Amino acid sequence: MKKVKKTNPGLVTLIDDLKAATRNDGSAIWRDVAKRLEKPRRNYAAVNVSKINRHTAPDDLVLVAGKVLGTGDLDHKVTVAALQFSEQAASKIKSAGGECLRIDELADKHPKGSGIIILR
Repeated sequence: MKKVKKTNPGLVTLIDDLKAATRNDGSAIWRDVAKRLEKPRRNYAAVNVSKINRHTAPDDLVLVAGKVLGTGDLDHKVTVAALQFSEQAASKIKSAGGECLRIDELADKHPKGSGIIILR
């Protein structure tokens, strides 16, 4: 079977950085996220704001290895890191007092990865 490589240089850099973070800090969460991002894009997570609302408490850290979509409402403050955000999702998270981050920003802020909820 032919090995398919990612062609997006930003994504390749992100995957390499996450693997390096695992080697440096010994945290398995970043290796898991890197493996999820190595898979085909059709397998990436697509999580709605309503699912984030259901599965989190105020001030939680959420990681989505894919895209956050804007269906639903958010009634508490959460910090969400994802590969992409729709415009509606970003505005709903920010209006609830939350924060939208890129995955590499979350890895820099929390290198051990403790307390992060992965949604898919």
